[in-house]
Amino acid sequence: MPRMPGVRNRLKDTPVMGAKRVLLAAPRGYCAGVDRAVVAVEKALERYGAPVYVRKQIVHNIHVVATLERAGAIFVDEVDEVPPGSHVVFSAHGVSPAVVQGAADRNLQAIDATCPLVTKVHREAVRFARDDFEILLIGHEGHEEVEGTAGEAPEHTTLVGSPDEADTIEVRDPDKVVWLSQTTLSVDETMETVRRLRARFPNLQDPPSDDICYATQNRQVAIKKVAKDSDLVIVVGSANSSNSVRLVEVALEYGAKAAYRVDYAHEVKQEWLDGVNTVGVTSGASVPEVLVQELLDDLAGAGYGEIETVQTAEEDLIFSLPKELRQSSTGAQDARALGGRRS
Repeated sequence: MPRMPGVRNRLKDTPVMGAKRVLLAAPRGYCAGVDRAVVAVEKALERYGAPVYVRKQIVHNIHVVATLERAGAIFVDEVDEVPPGSHVVFSAHGVSPAVVQGAADRNLQAIDATCPLVTKVHREAVRFARDDFEILLIGHEGHEEVEGTAGEAPEHTTLVGSPDEADTIEVRDPDKVVWLSQTTLSVDETMETVRRLRARFPNLQDPPSDDICYATQNRQVAIKKVAKDSDLVIVVGSANSSNSVRLVEVALEYGAKAAYRVDYAHEVKQEWLDGVNTVGVTSGASVPEVLVQELLDDLAGAGYGEIETVQTAEEDLIFSLPKELRQSSTGAQDARALGGRRS
């Protein structure tokens, strides 16, 4: 597992025509669901001691996973790898009912760290399946969130992976069809997929509320504003983070001359900065701010010390902890147990 290097490759301060600056997107980094999930693993380790098992990556970030591994978390692909009776945490992306049952069959002490916004989509899937709707689930095949949502109503769910797939999908009854989506998609691409689905199925129903999470949308809005004035955009985030990958795509679509994703600052290549006056910086929703700060430090060493924050929204939401972790072993309630707003 990659680790954050102790000594990073410093970038050179090479001359360009005009001033150098960084446009720093805000919001960026941790969303409320990621924060809740990471804290859940930390609290479980505090309360129950190591090891605590986690099904899949708790969030899609290699640095977060490596940090929790060093603290005593053990990440597994499936619950049948967890010793019977152990504590297991379900990741922020959610799980299917089959996984929940598999954990119960092994007498595992399950802690559900599913993002509440993903849980909302699961409940929508159950409700629409109960009403015998066919669910067109817009998302990426193989993503844990998609597997979890589809697992709530497998006989009623059809995956739509792209706008082009919307042109060929077949349904049983065009008058009883609804769309749901993975929460971390590109807003623009999802809406294009919906538009093309509706062109074929005019009675297509919308979900009762927007499935794409507020944090994903906020980060995309911010990078759109940054991208139009950037020669280069650098997105901090892991390759398996859907929302991080989308930020690179959105940056290019909205005017950035170049855009790259990195896990760590040392991955930035010197040639990316050739002739660059303005560097846009953001991070995916599962990225701790320490990784962004390292990037800003390296950019400052290359002459990009002037930082202008581009703020497009305020985020102060805190989700409540899983019920098993709201009290310490002594019975004291955790200060952030029930969530709320940051002061």
